[in-house]
Amino acid sequence: MSDPYTSPPNVERSSLGNAITVTLLLFLVAMIVGWIGTARDPTIGNDLLVMFQKEIAGQITIGNPFDMCVKLFANNLEACIMLFLGGASFGILTMVILSLNGIVIGAITEIISHGHPAIFIAAAILPHGIFEIPAFIIAAALGFLMAQSLIAEWYGAADTAADAGRLARLFLLYVLPLIAVAALVEAFITPAVIQLVA
Repeated sequence: MSDPYTSPPNVERSSLGNAITVTLLLFLVAMIVGWIGTARDPTIGNDLLVMFQKEIAGQITIGNPFDMCVKLFANNLEACIMLFLGGASFGILTMVILSLNGIVIGAITEIISHGHPAIFIAAAILPHGIFEIPAFIIAAALGFLMAQSLIAEWYGAADTAADAGRLARLFLLYVLPLIAVAALVEAFITPAVIQLVA
């Protein structure tokens, strides 16, 4: 008997792997677009950086690491839920959110690279990014699979309600732990690593 957490009947395990691969490629393309766009016109990156600082960083930059951890977790959970539920828009919302995040990360990385060495950028991104970015990718991939199921149901080849439940369990199994660890690392470990290389 198949495990509903890893082998949903209507959404094969290979389909999830394929969706993750496609999602990762889309994310990398968006990052490259953000990087190149900012390199050609730095005002684009500066505007994105100001927006990021005002709308996101400003809300989670808190002196108490525990409070910061909670804020980071809530912020990332909201983003991942939007990526997942965006599948209900036939993947359009998921695509938009994923692309915007990739563009912003690419643009900000390009800006930071001018004033800091590569080791600083790695210290600021990698400790929590190795958990956070996979969480975003998996959440978006699950959203795209939901969109695929919606289209298949249109042709009578799938049960989207059943698939959505199974995909939600995969979200809880994979995405939730990743963003929890990412928040802990970003609040308690990343600042210490940055201080070591600053």
